[in-house]
Amino acid sequence: MSQPILAATGLHTFYGPSQVLHGVDFRVHAGETVALMGRNGMGKTTTLRSILGLVRPKRGRVEVFGADVTSAATPAIVRRGIGYVPEGRGIFANLSVREHLVMAARKGPNGRADWDFERVLHCFPRLAERIDSTATHLSGGEQQMLSIGRALMTNPDLLVLDEATEGLAPLIRRSIWQVIREIKATGIATVIVDKNVDVLLDLTDRAAIMVKGRVVYDGPSVGLKADPGILRTHIGL
Repeated sequence: MSQPILAATGLHTFYGPSQVLHGVDFRVHAGETVALMGRNGMGKTTTLRSILGLVRPKRGRVEVFGADVTSAATPAIVRRGIGYVPEGRGIFANLSVREHLVMAARKGPNGRADWDFERVLHCFPRLAERIDSTATHLSGGEQQMLSIGRALMTNPDLLVLDEATEGLAPLIRRSIWQVIREIKATGIATVIVDKNVDVLLDLTDRAAIMVKGRVVYDGPSVGLKADPGILRTHIGL
């Protein structure tokens, strides 16, 4: 295959004396949609945070488009073409919807500007209705839409969504999943962490399952869906 957008190799990450990741390998290629799965506390969020420089792995290497970013600051990493939608959304309470989107707006590393203000609002019409509202006046679902829209305004090659629909009402979840399908159709690569296994396996090309800080399965989502025994063993379904 061609050079991956993202390649993490042998990540060992600690929080204080406690080791969370034990030699994690994780890759994402252009246009690929990948599910990162596992029970709570298995290392999914720590893997994403280690890749993005939010926590430093003690050992291992992270590359974005072949460039070593293991020791780079988070802003330098994401400016290489990664949009991040963190668990908890990371919304600024005192900024309006408009200010969030305008603040994030920029061309991608290759000069691409497919996602602009108008396209994000078309994709999320509820944000258009709340355009001058501050984040404190948005519902949880609207805040998640804003977090995704803000990431898209950076015109990323790879979009990372940690807990894409956690805690959202069913109607909002369906709306978020539909937007993610549209994002996939545009060719943006995506990494998704979420508890809705059925939707994940229908939507993604590949799935990785983590158990106690290790990747125990990495293969086509269709193969995982056809072998429910793996899901029962590692996720408890």
